[in-house]
Amino acid sequence: MSDHGFRARRDWAALKRRLRELKMIAWRAVSKDTPAMAHIIPMRRCNLACAYCNEYDDVSKPVDTDIILSRVDKLGRLGTGIITISGGEPLLHPDLDQIIARIRSTGAITGLITNGYLLTSERIERLNRAGLDHMQISIDNVMPDEVSKKSLKVLDRKLQLLADHALFHVNINSVVGGGVKNPDDALVIARRAIHLGFSSTIGIIHDGTGQLKPLSPKEKEIYLAVKSLEKRNFSQISFFQEKIANGEPNHWRCRAGARYLYICEDGLVHYCSQQRGYPGKPLADYSVSDIRREYLTEKACAPHCTVSCVHYVSYFDFWRAPQVHPDPRPPIETPEPLVQITTAH
Repeated sequence: MSDHGFRARRDWAALKRRLRELKMIAWRAVSKDTPAMAHIIPMRRCNLACAYCNEYDDVSKPVDTDIILSRVDKLGRLGTGIITISGGEPLLHPDLDQIIARIRSTGAITGLITNGYLLTSERIERLNRAGLDHMQISIDNVMPDEVSKKSLKVLDRKLQLLADHALFHVNINSVVGGGVKNPDDALVIARRAIHLGFSSTIGIIHDGTGQLKPLSPKEKEIYLAVKSLEKRNFSQISFFQEKIANGEPNHWRCRAGARYLYICEDGLVHYCSQQRGYPGKPLADYSVSDIRREYLTEKACAPHCTVSCVHYVSYFDFWRAPQVHPDPRPPIETPEPLVQITTAH
């Protein structure tokens, strides 16, 4: 296919995707009893071992495909607007294309968070055919180091393949904060993403419970420079990150467990990847009454939370329904060391 023909197909796919997204936003603004986004984990195992990550192991088998499909169907019945597949490394799941196609059959927008290592031109074409809408790759540095192998040097060829073949939207997320040796790398990564036609976002280091790690003056400078490059996606609506960059708490109504669901490999619903255990109820048994309860539950971890996807979906309801139920968990304590990074889903 000619470059002109491919660009036309990609532009047409982008237009249809945006119309579906606008429809999803409009419906979620009206109905507060449906999840706006869910993360589902079909694969806990990962082919990498980044030092900061607490969301993988190197032994787990793929979750049985029929079980994952039943969870997707349940999310569809709950009216979930966006279903994002994460891990571990989801490209390791042998039936990933089938899972993506099943998500599309529910009417939801499909997302995939991957380290990108396993991408080939043939694999990208399969993702196109399955109906993937969005892909995010987090790149932590320009050159690999002992903390992370997710480097621009290693992944740049994969990014070029995506630019040449992907009909879906691609976002590249870079990071700043503790543990990142060269803050300037984030700006190099962001500029490369924009050059290839992708969107670019930036995350801020947080600890193992998703809590705040303020930026140094240099890191804040890089953060603001990358933020100025963010275009063409909903991550531009990120008021909460401005306060995070300044080390200040945010006052907001976290709707985790209602508007946002994190479903682990065991099929349990959690507030997010960093707050596992609550509500800790099987997705198969999750109901509108659970959504309504968690919608009105104030979360003690909210003021210093950096988990961006939860912030984004909570924007639907910042103006309504003050939260009246107390957090059922013990007081939040900030653990050491700081090990986890924000991603913009």
